[in-house]
Amino acid sequence: MIYGIGTDICDVRRIRASLEKHGDRFAAKVLSDAEFRTWKARSARWPERGVRYLATRFSAKEAFSKAIGMGMRMPMTWKLCEIANERSGKPTIVLHGGLKDWFEGKALTVHVTVTDETDYAASFCVVETTL
Repeated sequence: MIYGIGTDICDVRRIRASLEKHGDRFAAKVLSDAEFRTWKARSARWPERGVRYLATRFSAKEAFSKAIGMGMRMPMTWKLCEIANERSGKPTIVLHGGLKDWFEGKALTVHVTVTDETDYAASFCVVETTL
């Protein structure tokens, strides 16, 4: 049974502007430690790829926060919600700390997809309950 859905579209140019203004501090606020390492590696090879990576993560976390119905308030935080990829490349959400406990306590599962183009990153998230 569907618990909630969320979608988000993010202007990549806005993310780029935030990075130019705030540098690594902006990325460190939005990304988990693992995501931050991936962002740094991608940015070093091709800066634009790093910007798009950050934009897709930002968008997916926004979509997830909408799907669970809480927005960005506890226990939902940027760092406790991690967007990872399975070996196949499929995006998946990995939760940590209190957000993981809350999510598992409600017996929820999540599906997420992300995409990006030159100027936009978009995400769609479906959260289901197994109860």
